[in-house]
Amino acid sequence: MPTALLSFDSPELKKFRSGKVREVFDLGDKLLFVASDRISAFDVVLPDGIPDKGRVLTELSLFWFDFLKDVTRNHFLSSDLGALGKKHPELKGRSMIVRKTKPLPIECVVRGYLAGSGWKEYQKSGTVCGIRLPTGLKESSELSKPIFTPSTKAEEGHDENISFEVAAKTIGQAKAEKVRDLTLAVYTAARDHARTKGVIIADTKFEFGEMPDGSIILIDEVLTPDSSRFWPADQYQPGKGQPSFDKQFVRDYLETLTWNKQPPGPKLSPEIIDRTRAKYLEAYQKIVGKPLP
Repeated sequence: MPTALLSFDSPELKKFRSGKVREVFDLGDKLLFVASDRISAFDVVLPDGIPDKGRVLTELSLFWFDFLKDVTRNHFLSSDLGALGKKHPELKGRSMIVRKTKPLPIECVVRGYLAGSGWKEYQKSGTVCGIRLPTGLKESSELSKPIFTPSTKAEEGHDENISFEVAAKTIGQAKAEKVRDLTLAVYTAARDHARTKGVIIADTKFEFGEMPDGSIILIDEVLTPDSSRFWPADQYQPGKGQPSFDKQFVRDYLETLTWNKQPPGPKLSPEIIDRTRAKYLEAYQKIVGKPLP
C-alpha cells in the first residue's frame, strides 16, 4: 500500500491557508489546492491518513467539474503544475490550480434522502432544518424531491444547520436564491448520473464563491466521499442506515470506541485504513467508470 501524504509545504510557495484536508497556496491571481490524505471525523483530524484519499478527492472533483460544466461555472483552471510538478512528483493527481473567489460564508447542503442529522431532527420534530416533511418516513427514506438545507461554515467546531431565511439574511436574498437553485440543479444532474452507475447520492454539500464581477461559481471539492453520502443502489433498503462508499465508514467505527470526540483523535487500525481506502477507490471507479489513474 502507498504511504499516506499527511502534509505538504514548499519554501517557494506562499501558504494561503491550511484546512482539515487541503493546503492552499497563493499564486497571485490564482490559488493552488493540494489535497492531502488526512481524514477528519466529528471535526477532528485523525492521526492516520488514508493513502490515495487526496487523489480520489481531486480526480473525482475534476470529473464532476467537467460533467457539470453546462450546469454551472466552477473555479478549476488547470492540473498542470509545470516546473513545480516536476520538483514535487508527490503532487501529481492531488493538486489543481483554481480561480480566486470570495467564498460565500454558508455551506450549501442538499438532501435527497433522510439520513444523518436530518433523520435525527425528523424523529424529534417531523422537520429537517425547519422544513416540514410528510409523516411516516423511515431512516434512509427517499424524499419526494431534494431539499436545500444550508448550514453555517464554522472556522472551528461544528457547522450548524440554518433555515433558508437565516441564509438569506447572511448573504442576501438574491444570492441565497441563486445558490439554492444552483445547489438543487447540480445535485439533480449528479444524482441522475450516479444512479446509472449503481450509486445513490443521498446528500452532499457544495461551496460557492463570488467572482469580482459578482457572478457565483462552484468552488472547493465537489461530490466526493468526504462531502457526500454514497450508497450502493443494489443494497438500498429504507428503514435503517445504509452501507456506504464514504467517510461514514470511519465515523461508524469511531462510534464503537470510548472517545469523547475531542482532539486528539484515536489512531486507526491498519484494517480500517485499508477498508476505508478501498471504499474511496470503489466510489471513484463506480462513478467515473474506470479505476483511479
